[in-house]
Parts: sequence; C-alpha cells; structure tokens
Amino acid sequence: MQQTEALLDRFLAALKPLDPVAVWAHGSLAGGDYQEGRSDLDLIAVLPALGPRTVWRLAKLHARLRAEPLAGQLHCTYLTPSADPGRRHLTWAHEELFKRPVTAVTRRELHDFGRVLHGKPPADLLPPVTDRELAAFVVRDQRDFWRPAVDKAPLWTRDVWVDLGLVTFARASVTLREGRLISKREALELLPGLGAPVAVVEDIRGRRYGDPRPAVENRAELTRAYLGPAIDELVAAYG
Repeated sequence: MQQTEALLDRFLAALKPLDPVAVWAHGSLAGGDYQEGRSDLDLIAVLPALGPRTVWRLAKLHARLRAEPLAGQLHCTYLTPSADPGRRHLTWAHEELFKRPVTAVTRRELHDFGRVLHGKPPADLLPPVTDRELAAFVVRDQRDFWRPAVDKAPLWTRDVWVDLGLVTFARASVTLREGRLISKREALELLPGLGAPVAVVEDIRGRRYGDPRPAVENRAELTRAYLGPAIDELVAAYG
C-alpha cells in the first residue's frame, strides 16, 4: 500500500490550494478489497466552486501527477456542496476529463463505508440513498447498459468487460435480493453458485488476486452465453 498512500498524499497536497470541503474514497479502496496495482483508486472531492479557472487548475493538477506510480488508476469526481449528485459532474478517469453522475451505488458506498481522506463526512453533504432508489438504479444498469453490451461481441475480447460484466451481475443480484452491497471478492465467491462458468470465474480471480492462470480461450463466448439469459431473468424478477 506504500505507493497508494504516497499517491493519495501527493494528490491531497496538490488539491489543498483549491480549499476542498471534503475528499472521500469509495469502492475497493474504502471497502477493504483493494489490490494495489490492480484496483482503481475511486475518489470524490467536494470543492467550494467549479468555475472555468478551477477546471483548468484540476486539469493541470492531474497532468502533473501522470508520472506518479498508479496515477493512471486514480479516478476522481468533483462536486460542489449544493450539487445534485445525480447530474453529470466533472470527473478525471482514464487519464482524461469528462462528466458523469455519482451513481446511487457510489453514494450508498460512501454512506455505508466511505473513507474520509479530508474534511466533512459524506453524511454531512450527500443525501441518503433509499433501498428503492438503489434497487431501481441497479435494475436500470443491468437492463439498459449491461444487457445491450452483451450483444456487442467485440467488447468481450477484453479482460475488463469479462471481469466487470460478471462481477457487476453478481453484485446486482445480491443488492436486489438482500439490499446490501458486496465486494468483488465476495462476488467471485458467489458467481459459481449463480451458474456462471467456473473456469472464467477462476481466470478473473487469478488475475485480480495475483495468481494468474492460462486464459480461458472461449471466455468471451462463455461469459456472453451466461450473462444474457441471467440478466434477462434478473430484470424480469425485479424490474
């Protein structure tokens, strides 16, 4: 974790001149399943304002961090204290600036186990997420994003789609059934019991937790053949 903590310290120091109200970690970094060098560093920063000059300064800040170890995995969304988190907000991820919302899952993570890196806690600045709101988001995500993606075969030749597609489905299943969020590790443990192809699950586990195995040759086909009907069944049950 030394490189991770060093990058976080460098990031917070660079952000200090902008007088942040709060900086939080969510995802695996906050939830206890973080794997240095493999996991993303998922952050939210709340700034007093986000005018054009501040945006320019943030772009410069991230450009200066590019040479730091793990900087490519640092993702941060920027809010203001009065912002509606459901709207699209300035985000640095994949080494570029764009806009995206702070999802209901992210907000629930922040309320349940967010790590405060600086300033006020999430409960002081973010509205709570109801179970109904969380479930509605999860169903929409599976129905409107992941299900159409299953039909786009070229995407599934990449590790990230196979990994996230299966893990996100398992997490969605537990959230809808039990109303709770689970880690990627727990998702991988549950996937075989949900009918997912065991060889692909073990392939993902090996790459994530440092014991890589020979890639499953037909993993894309296996994953898509499983996820399509599985998502349809989940959406039909909870949509």
